[in-house]
Amino acid sequence: MSSYDLKQEVTDKYSLRGRVFHKLREDILNGKYKENEELREVAIGEELGVSRTPVREAFRQLELEGLIQIVPNKGAYVTGITAKDVKDIYMIRSSLEGMCARLATEHITPEQLEELEENVYIASFHASKGHMEQMTELDNRFHHILYEACDSKMLQNLLQDFHQYVIRIRKKTLSTKERGIASNEEHRQIMEAIRAGKPEEAERLATCHMNNAYDNMVKNGLHELLESEDAKA
Repeated sequence: MSSYDLKQEVTDKYSLRGRVFHKLREDILNGKYKENEELREVAIGEELGVSRTPVREAFRQLELEGLIQIVPNKGAYVTGITAKDVKDIYMIRSSLEGMCARLATEHITPEQLEELEENVYIASFHASKGHMEQMTELDNRFHHILYEACDSKMLQNLLQDFHQYVIRIRKKTLSTKERGIASNEEHRQIMEAIRAGKPEEAERLATCHMNNAYDNMVKNGLHELLESEDAKA
């Protein structure tokens, strides 16, 4: 086997492992697999059409992220996300989202700024009507526009991962018309600070937005939600 073929094989192997890892992580975070549920290599491999090797490698990465626990001679078990995990995620996100908004102010393109403005405009209509499913989708898109606009792949990847960790819980706790309206107003203020070229103001507002989002999750039953899911497991 040539060095090129070997390099290509390693690349393909990593890509396959990556696809398996992201699929399993998405399934865990979306609630397909419950806390303490065993993940079986053979069954998952058959479901995804892959051998046990990339599944086993994905398990190791999931364990590093704290989503599963591998018990020697027993198997791999979903650990779930605790209320403290969510608090830690939002504490980290508040700083990173602020940094992202500051960088976005300096690097955003006219097209991205226009999409932010359109997002806020459309969200205001759905918020007034109490269309929370559409609000959740628009909220996700608003943040992803900022991630793309910050012009930092490292920061973008970090924020996308943290965003994915809590998306299922956010859907269940970001469900009131009042919070939808307030959240979109916070988005509007961030957008206007970016449009005005005020990076420090955008950073402050984005950090505050994350803190408000977490406070709302606690107010609307974060601990009760996680406890009820623990009971189902």
